[in-house]
Amino acid sequence: MSPFTMSTSPAIPDVDVLSLYNAVGWTAYTDSPEVLFQAIKNSSFVVSARNEDGQLVGLARAISDDATICYLQDILVHPDLHRTGVGRVLFERVLERYEHVRQTVLITDDEPWQRAFYESMGLTEGADFSAGPVRVFAKFR
Repeated sequence: MSPFTMSTSPAIPDVDVLSLYNAVGWTAYTDSPEVLFQAIKNSSFVVSARNEDGQLVGLARAISDDATICYLQDILVHPDLHRTGVGRVLFERVLERYEHVRQTVLITDDEPWQRAFYESMGLTEGADFSAGPVRVFAKFR
């Protein structure tokens, strides 16, 4: 039995969300908590993980048309629990939910460990597609 409880309920108390996002240092979100709460509320799918004490220790959320694309917006795990399998289970839940869509897309920071993790989950970096590189365009505000 896993010491973690997974839930697909989007009803996560705001204080828990802020605590987790602060723990991973994602200040772009925590500087505007109301925007973060709205983003989670409006996500197509949210899966979370709690430890035995009920503390929110992981979260993944996706935006999707549920037909052709799933955009994995956030996947985060409390730093004390990195490399424990929590992130893998969160990611797998998103992939299972959207296994029927054509594309799963993720944009992330350029940390070396992230490439290894996402490749282990079956994703390919755009520049490495066998049919040639894929261009990704984004505008951050």
